[in-house]
Amino acid sequence: MPMQVQFIDGIFYVSVLIMSIVIHEVAHGYSAYLLGDDTARLQGRLTLNPLKHLDPFGSVILPLLLYLSTAGSFLIGWARPVPYNPNNLRKGKWGNMIVAFSGIAANLTIAIFFGLLIRFAPIFGIPAYNPTPLLLHPFYKISSIIVIMNLVLALFNIIPIPPLDGSKIIFSFLPFKYRYIENFLERWGMFFLLFFILFLWSRVSPIVYVVFSLLTGIYF
Repeated sequence: MPMQVQFIDGIFYVSVLIMSIVIHEVAHGYSAYLLGDDTARLQGRLTLNPLKHLDPFGSVILPLLLYLSTAGSFLIGWARPVPYNPNNLRKGKWGNMIVAFSGIAANLTIAIFFGLLIRFAPIFGIPAYNPTPLLLHPFYKISSIIVIMNLVLALFNIIPIPPLDGSKIIFSFLPFKYRYIENFLERWGMFFLLFFILFLWSRVSPIVYVVFSLLTGIYF
């Protein structure tokens, strides 16, 4: 792939990643707001304006560098977390779990919506899927990227390692007497997360393509 084309594709991939992460974070803040905490609202974070959420390095520079250096085979990024005060949430520890899961649910909703659009595209007059590059309708390429990106975000965030959302969900079920486990994992979470990315993610990530095929009817 020519460098110029690869760079343009990289910009598009990163743009999809940014908006998917922004929606993920806004879902956290909005669910916290509905449960009684208005921290995110007061800080102006209940908006889809990406400028309110971007981390310059984690949202733009790192994803683009990874895309270009790995020819699009690996992409990761993050935004500034939407703040909330768990002490203000109704439903106690269940409120914290709901807030944590809401971001994952938002990404899954996007993936399901665009996945079903792909499956039923011919009904709306879009030519049937054809994997031949010259015959592939742009709709399938764009929608497939959106589906895969959001499935990756959902799967990655459900991993129960701090600071990922999955850890907050697991900790919501953890009895108070085992709080030391939570403290230990939060202290060393970044090391565990790095180990997971380097050595285990490749074993877990095929789930993304299985779910993609189930949603879209397109098999690799």
